[in-house]
Amino acid sequence: MNSNLLFDFTVSKENKTIHIQREFDANLELVWQAWTNAELLDKWWGPKPWKAETKTMDFREGGLWLYAMVSPEGEKHWSKSDFISIIKEKSFASKGGFSDENGTINPAFPQNLWENNFIPVDHKVRVDMLLTYDALSDLEKEIEMGFKEGMTIDFEQLDELLSTLKK
Repeated sequence: MNSNLLFDFTVSKENKTIHIQREFDANLELVWQAWTNAELLDKWWGPKPWKAETKTMDFREGGLWLYAMVSPEGEKHWSKSDFISIIKEKSFASKGGFSDENGTINPAFPQNLWENNFIPVDHKVRVDMLLTYDALSDLEKEIEMGFKEGMTIDFEQLDELLSTLKK
């Protein structure tokens, strides 16, 4: 990871939130595309050796992203995010969690509201993410499942992808 890029990960059990700030060394258009285009998401979302495989991506308010995290052996864990609000190249919010392959949410696993804000800063982009959980137990379960470690790897994969797309 480029040590000059901001990465801040804060958990608030009191507020049932995870607040992440991460800078990426690319322009706003490119970072936005990496977060909102299924073909690009599949290249960085999902910590290696796992990978994301999009089944459906309808990036609009009222649309959804249905994808599987696929293991090297082909095991699939499905997730769905419903897009609530989108302001192009500024922000988007979604609500989701683990699901079946048809997008039916599995209530046995954590769900959250995920709000992303994209902020240009000195030729870079800071993505400010706020994840809000309905229950403290959901937040704690997400952390126990390795959320911070997984996102750290995802962001490093996104750094690599952005460096190839900038050329």
